[in-house]
Amino acid sequence: MTRRTRLRLLGAAAAIGLAAAPAFAQTPMDDPLDARDAKRLDRMEKVVRELRDIVFAAQKTGAPVTVQPADTDARLADLATRLDDIQQSLTKINASIEVTTHELDQAKRDNSQLRAQVKALGDRLTADEQKLADAAQAAAQAAPPAPAEPPPPADPKAAAAAANDAFGKARQMMLSGDYDAAEQAFSDFVTTYPDTPKTPEARYWWGKTLAVRGDYAKAASAFIGAIRGWPQTAWAPDAVVELARALVQLKKPADACQALAELPHKYPKAGPAVASRVATVKLQAKCA
Repeated sequence: MTRRTRLRLLGAAAAIGLAAAPAFAQTPMDDPLDARDAKRLDRMEKVVRELRDIVFAAQKTGAPVTVQPADTDARLADLATRLDDIQQSLTKINASIEVTTHELDQAKRDNSQLRAQVKALGDRLTADEQKLADAAQAAAQAAPPAPAEPPPPADPKAAAAAANDAFGKARQMMLSGDYDAAEQAFSDFVTTYPDTPKTPEARYWWGKTLAVRGDYAKAASAFIGAIRGWPQTAWAPDAVVELARALVQLKKPADACQALAELPHKYPKAGPAVASRVATVKLQAKCA
């Protein structure tokens, strides 16, 4: 038995002896203890009872006795509470992990389904493109060959009449909105009749049809051929504007601005409609 234990046992024995001594008469007094002192006294009494039990146990068994702190139960209860809190936290974490795992599995399944749908769509598009290519090839093979343009007659009057007739037909195609046919007709006219009075205008209308189809490179070439020599015709100022528009589309704004700068000098009598279109194209080309 340690020295501290012997001292506690002696203190308990003294307390027990005092408890057995005869009581003396006391004069009633007001209780001077406040609530905090009362709690402290209760704890001391609890310690005394524990010491008394220890003394009796030591007397009976003669074995050494280990004295535990009086607040062991409170500490054990606090530890149990903390363990319960940890267990609840672990339960929540496990539940969260299960939910996340389920969501990941669902996302993987959805991703697999999406890939399968994209692949199926790609296969269908490939098949449709092949069908269209096959149909276009079959149609081209089945179409009759285009009739060749007759050579121009040797007679100058007959040649001029034929040129005027070909020009009129091409112009009518364009007015009716058949730009594909008009483009081909004006192209054939320029090739067949390269030096007639109508050839520059045919180049102008040919450039118009090419611009409508978005072939700006050929359109610019046609417009340049149309205004070569700066002809004094009603359509010439518009041809310069159309050339500038095509150059803007070809990412050549400096060339477009240069063409527009020449327009008022070459065609000072151009109407307000042309001037308005010139201003629009200058904005597109960002001319200074």
